[in-house]
Amino acid sequence: MQRFKLAEQAQRFLSSHAMIYSHFRPRRHLMIAAQYRRARAAAFRVWRQETCIQIAA
Repeated sequence: MQRFKLAEQAQRFLSSHAMIYSHFRPRRHLMIAAQYRRARAAAFRVWRQETCIQIAA
């Protein structure tokens, strides 16, 4: 609970962090490299779409 004043604050942060972490970290040991790269690219596409981040081209 470092730097959190209340256990509820820590729990709220950790629950949202866990969802984001698992979205970007597929279970690497269960897939080949090409599948892993596709899964990561798809995760970043979804993230950009949901957060409305525009890529400068």
